[in-house]
Amino acid sequence: MKRILSLVFVLFVLMLFTFNASLFAQSTTLSAYTTLEEPLAKDLFQQFQNETGITVSFVRLSGGEAVARMEAEKANPQASIWVGGVGLDHITAKSKGLTEQYRSRVANNTPAIFKDPENYWIGLYVGPLTFVTNLERAAALGLKAPKSWNDLLKPEYKGYIRMANPNSSGTAYNVLTTMRTLNNKDEAKAFDYLKKLDANIDQYTQSGSAPGKSVAIGEIPIAIGYAHDQVKLKAEGAKVEINAPSEGTGYELASMSLIKGGKDAVNARRLYDWVLSSKEAQKIFTKWYLVLVANGAEKHPDALSINQIKTINQDMVWDGNAANKKRLLDRWNADIGNKR
Repeated sequence: MKRILSLVFVLFVLMLFTFNASLFAQSTTLSAYTTLEEPLAKDLFQQFQNETGITVSFVRLSGGEAVARMEAEKANPQASIWVGGVGLDHITAKSKGLTEQYRSRVANNTPAIFKDPENYWIGLYVGPLTFVTNLERAAALGLKAPKSWNDLLKPEYKGYIRMANPNSSGTAYNVLTTMRTLNNKDEAKAFDYLKKLDANIDQYTQSGSAPGKSVAIGEIPIAIGYAHDQVKLKAEGAKVEINAPSEGTGYELASMSLIKGGKDAVNARRLYDWVLSSKEAQKIFTKWYLVLVANGAEKHPDALSINQIKTINQDMVWDGNAANKKRLLDRWNADIGNKR
């Protein structure tokens, strides 16, 4: 009898161990960083959970913050995937060895020009840099909505323009690279413009979308940012005008990467594949006026595509290179940021 009870006990322990091991192997959680707007990220990851049962615990960071966090955690990564964020920051992360290769089975649906040839990152959507103007606030100040980069330098705009800080914001760093390209890669001319622009900037925010939100409520009349953020503000009732600079403008290719050494690698790949292939995911992006790059993806009728405006010929690999980015940011800090 004792022998039978002992055998039963051993079997019970084995079953319990197997059950717990199974739970461990089939983790239902995933840690992520995202540079998507927080409500968008919440909707997206909730839909993923609804379909897969995997809960995404995410932290919302600007592009520069995401790269800095990943670099600080390189020896012990605290997240396994980075969703959203300007593609230049994803290129920087790759050059710093912070992300890893992944050839998704559904990556073929994304044109080659919108993904890394070595499969370190993949593009999700595009969005041009534009100006947004609060019409009521501008009228009260006797200002017209700017329609060119040169317009922004006019003395009447002094203290009435807001943009993000390029150290923390991929959006603002894209402004720096746009100026470099518009000036035929002459960095002296580019920074001469940026210093003149600084005279009209009231403050630099941490996030690229924050200036537009300030314009929507009339806190500041003019901001520089991405078109999809500004179109959403207009659709929500803000009395604003959106203009693409006549000289040509830069644009983002918001992307996605797997974080090197992430602890939830299996579920990170599941999320990666799902974002690229799910029709429900596409609907959520489209609702936020984002122009997806996947073949056959839906487009909101009010969304502003880069095909509708004059864009510059961006060299994303150069712009996103960590050494090039550091040099440009160091110069911006020396010439502008540190003098504020």
